[in-house]
Amino acid sequence: MKSKIKKEKNKPFDFILFMVVLLLLGLGVTMVLSASSPMSLATTSSSYTYVAKQAFAAVLGIAVMLFISVIDYRVLSKFSKLIWFVSIVILLLVVVPGIGVTVKGATRWIKVPFFGSIQPSEITKLGLIISCAAYLTANRSELKKLWKGFFLPIILFIGFAVAILMGVQSHLSASVLIILTISMMMLMAGCKISHFVVFGGTGATVGIAGLYILAKKFGIGAYRLKRITAFINPWSDPLDTGWQIIQGLYAIGSGGLFGVGLGNSRQKYLYISEPHNDYIFAVLAEELGFVGCVLVILLFAVFIWRGIIISMKAPDMFGSLLACGITALIGFQAIINIAVVTSSMPVTGISLPFFSYGGTSLIILLAAVRHFTEHLKTIY
Repeated sequence: MKSKIKKEKNKPFDFILFMVVLLLLGLGVTMVLSASSPMSLATTSSSYTYVAKQAFAAVLGIAVMLFISVIDYRVLSKFSKLIWFVSIVILLLVVVPGIGVTVKGATRWIKVPFFGSIQPSEITKLGLIISCAAYLTANRSELKKLWKGFFLPIILFIGFAVAILMGVQSHLSASVLIILTISMMMLMAGCKISHFVVFGGTGATVGIAGLYILAKKFGIGAYRLKRITAFINPWSDPLDTGWQIIQGLYAIGSGGLFGVGLGNSRQKYLYISEPHNDYIFAVLAEELGFVGCVLVILLFAVFIWRGIIISMKAPDMFGSLLACGITALIGFQAIINIAVVTSSMPVTGISLPFFSYGGTSLIILLAAVRHFTEHLKTIY
């Protein structure tokens, strides 16, 4: 009897987290069906093209979860250098002729046989979390030092990736997520806060000033300044830069307390541009109302709560930082996306985890979530 209880206690499985992920996944696929149907019908002559791809990605993601569930997460630390190398190199594949794919002026995808196109930055995010967790664990005794505890990890896990993302892909949103996630991992590992305040603050100031100068003087990334202007007053340019913000707010306002009903959104009929992507939360707010929004926010809050507990209870530092990084990545994405859709911050192009259309992101998220539940051995 005692051995049975002990075995149950050591079972690496968090039922609450698992149910939260399933609920988010189910709601996400349902909302992709509702939000994408008008645009899908207009562009592909079928209302189910996008949701079919998203459902396939969900099934494939679950299959990947089951496959990697038999792999001990500690094995990843042994291959951390290779994982880092692949995470950086894969970002450069977008410039290779015949491999890189350009959509609406942005070259951020690569062709993969039998799967279509994938976004390598999604793979890079997880790869950098794994390799950074391994580095911080291996150098735990030197994290208070300026070089090994601040500059070196910043260069390795932020510098290279952000330089490629900004210089090659012009992908600010992915860069922001990587900076926030890696910084959170470093702080949780024990790196000095003063280094972040002094050098990190200086670097951020220089970076923002550089982006402003490039946009203002040379026209590079000028659309980012327009987004900030539109955020401040979207009605100053309601037919262009302010259009998406205004239509999103119309959708949210129309939802009221209980919404207009699932599938009954009016703003998704080509008013909100690509409503199944970054602005899917606006469609959810219109159809499910304030109650539906609160439910989704609570599910993400529970997800973050369980992730923090897993990080605290993990049996080793590598597992703790892995859980911290994945929780931070998903948490930051959800918070920023909802803030953007509700016009609480400028448009960034960050998707809503488990909801926004995108097979690569969904598969990677499911694989990541499964991995950081593997080392949960002391929760119950």
